[in-house]
Parts: sequence; structure tokens; C-alpha cells
Amino acid sequence: MQKSLPHLIRLTAVLAVIGLAVAGCGRKGDLDPPSAAATKEGDSSKPTKQPGTVDKPFLLDPLL
Repeated sequence: MQKSLPHLIRLTAVLAVIGLAVAGCGRKGDLDPPSAAATKEGDSSKPTKQPGTVDKPFLLDPLL
């Protein structure tokens, strides 16, 4: 039991760091609201751009 306790602590620490790294992925900011035209037509599946915002491409965008 003496040797497995440090191994268990190390494994827990590594899994916690991986969990925090995965939870930190994504874009910052609020969700984009649907446009007025999409709301009138009932189709809110098309994303809209906020005025004054710049959409910077992200490394993993082609995968999505």
C-alpha cells in the first residue's frame, strides 16, 4: 500500500490537470443571438454576426 499511494496521488493530479485543460477549451463570450430575420421566419439555425465583432479563425475550426 505504501508504493501505490504516491502513484494514486500522481494519477489524480494528472487527471485533474487534463480535466481543467479540456474544460478551458472554447471561445470566450456570450452566445450569438439569432438575427431578426431568422426569428421572424422561425429559422434560428443560421448564426449571425454581432456588429463590431471580428471573427478570428481558430486552429480547430475546420474540424467542426
